[in-house]
Amino acid sequence: MARRISGRSHGDPRHADTRAKVVKDDYRPSRDEILRYIAENPDRSGKREIAKAFALRGGDRVWLKDMLRDLQDEGLLTKERKRLTRVGAVPHVAVLDIFGRDGDGVLLANPSEYTGAGSPPVIAIRMSRGASGPVPGIGDRVLAKTFPTDDPSGPAYTGRVMKIFEKRSDAVLGVFRVLKDGTFRIEPVERRQPELIVDKEFQNGAKNGDLVEVEPARASRYGLPRAKVLAVLGSLSSEKAVSMIAIHAHDIPHVFPVDVIAEAEAAKPATLDHREDWRDLPLVTIDPADAKDHDDAVFATPDTDEKNPGGAVVTVAIADVAAYVRYGKPLDREALKRGNSVYFPDRVVPMLPERISNDLCSLREGEDRPAIAVRMTFSSEGRKLRHSFHRVMMRSAAKLAYPQAQAAIDGVPDDKTRPILDSVLKPLWDAYAVLKRGRDARQPLELDLPERKILLKPDGTVDRVIVPERLDAHKLIEEFMIQANVAAAETLEGKKEPLVYRIHDAPSLAKQESLRDFLQTLSLSLARGAQMRPSQFNGILERVRGADNEALVNEVVLRSQSQAEYSPKNIGHFGLNLRRYAHFTSPIRRYADLIVHRGLISALGLGPGGLTQQEAERLEEVAALISATERRAMAAERDTVDRLVAAYLAERVNDTFDARISGVTKAGLFVQLPQYGADGFIPVSTLGGDYYIYDETARSLFGERTGKGYQLADRVEVRLVEVAPMAGAMRFEMLTDPKPLPGSRRSFHKAKGRARASQSRVGPRGRRR
Repeated sequence: MARRISGRSHGDPRHADTRAKVVKDDYRPSRDEILRYIAENPDRSGKREIAKAFALRGGDRVWLKDMLRDLQDEGLLTKERKRLTRVGAVPHVAVLDIFGRDGDGVLLANPSEYTGAGSPPVIAIRMSRGASGPVPGIGDRVLAKTFPTDDPSGPAYTGRVMKIFEKRSDAVLGVFRVLKDGTFRIEPVERRQPELIVDKEFQNGAKNGDLVEVEPARASRYGLPRAKVLAVLGSLSSEKAVSMIAIHAHDIPHVFPVDVIAEAEAAKPATLDHREDWRDLPLVTIDPADAKDHDDAVFATPDTDEKNPGGAVVTVAIADVAAYVRYGKPLDREALKRGNSVYFPDRVVPMLPERISNDLCSLREGEDRPAIAVRMTFSSEGRKLRHSFHRVMMRSAAKLAYPQAQAAIDGVPDDKTRPILDSVLKPLWDAYAVLKRGRDARQPLELDLPERKILLKPDGTVDRVIVPERLDAHKLIEEFMIQANVAAAETLEGKKEPLVYRIHDAPSLAKQESLRDFLQTLSLSLARGAQMRPSQFNGILERVRGADNEALVNEVVLRSQSQAEYSPKNIGHFGLNLRRYAHFTSPIRRYADLIVHRGLISALGLGPGGLTQQEAERLEEVAALISATERRAMAAERDTVDRLVAAYLAERVNDTFDARISGVTKAGLFVQLPQYGADGFIPVSTLGGDYYIYDETARSLFGERTGKGYQLADRVEVRLVEVAPMAGAMRFEMLTDPKPLPGSRRSFHKAKGRARASQSRVGPRGRRR
């Protein structure tokens, strides 16, 4: 007779023996088998549970009792609350302190309380499946489930985080510097962070130029405050050092876990199952020249329907990421944690591994790729008449860059664009002319805010900063994508399928009133009313086009706008002037788009990979998370640009620059160098002997005696006097004389009265009067 035992563990299934075993009646486990079972099943290690696991009965249970007592006497086991544990073993649920990262970026921790002999065991940290919210980092204390590993060369345990007890708020980033006299300093990487001294006993292995996390000590009455190095995060000698600061400062996940890479590498190319064969349709990709992944392709033809003269049929095909990234799997959990790709001048931190983003999902020229496509029909006035979604297999006919496609339309085709000029490119531009009529009638907000791009040398330093020309090719792709996004939102809403909208609220009443007061200082008016429309702002912008204050008004109108975000509740998109809008066109780099793809698959019955009920129930939580990761990415990208430009200009202290005032505060003026796109500060105490009054309404600082001053968007000449490259901070001196306030003397007295009413007078050295 034989008996079955499962040995099933409630712990980590990779380490527990989940296979059924067949044993004889006289089977008794060895000492090593008992010790291994207790280590792998700490939550099922009572005497009765051990006997049940090994199917021991009668006299065998007496033998087990004697064996367990012997193991305790030998110091191999200890008993706690009727459970047996290995001496020195980490409890199955334990409090851990995270102290660093391994070479792959995995967080490492020690038990907060360890009573065993020797050094405490090292635990490799993992997040719970489907976890959301704060992500643990170095210096955090967490509650985690622990599981022993079989790898003798790696950490003794893995840990799955259940809860973060506390965030170490006093830990800061800095660059470890060794001075000529052999002393150690921490160079700040934040603008308001002081320089710190590190004593030798608190160096913790840091070397000159290392990016480190430090714990500042209390500042002494004299001299710089001291600190101790908690962890070395990497060397800044590499060409990607500057973006590494932003990655760590903003806690951006940048190393893919092993299980995520394994899932990506194991993925197989999609097949024609559940797909229409569109490989003969000459879809083309049009992207920046340096793009590595291509997630959208386009095609257009005139509408042949006699009932729609002058109309156009536009097709947009988007990479079918949902075919590879399934809800709840490692790839999906990591993508949600990242929320989006982050783009730095010197690197990209992708949302998905390269096997997915740059290979299987990238719509490469001449290669079969799965896609979800939308075919849209527009009237000659640019009004969308109908649309349909399809799950397809496509093959890109050409990979084009924006300037390349534009040059072909402008009469200078090359060897790649010449064969498709009449059949593909000209119909695309004809269709764009149709869609542009609809856009012009819709009147989205039209702000003139040029984007700058930093070009780097091979060593990672700044070569130059350019403002790429905005071509019709850019506008074509942008409008095609907007219409595809609208179609996705309309379809899901019509099918009553849960989705995440891209929403943008109208300016708040308070911001409207502030903008209205400002415009009055320029003799411009903005209609009152809660139901604002983008066209009202466009009217203001049109009135100042070409005027001296054009940049000023564009800047203030921009600052009056709300921030776009994701939400399962729709309020429309104010800036685009659309009632329903969702992100569908970039699932390689945005998790929001992946959710929409899954919703379309479910709603339209397009095969596997659709939205699950569990995922649908979490959409509010997911929307908040990806909105936060988007803001995190924007802040990190902005900080990196500031640091790169500051490092580039560090050798040009005392040089003069043309600048534009980008911010006005009581403390002074922020100025931007248009040539480089980076900001610096001019303290109010350096503006001269007059007492300067801050007028919030007019966005200006002006002298109490002279009435002359400086206003947001003024063009000025400045001198660079101080640079902190790693903090991205620059201090300037104003060289341009203050100018009279715009408007009459009466306007000046009104502004002066407003400032006095708000008690905002500041003078030399920034003191109040």
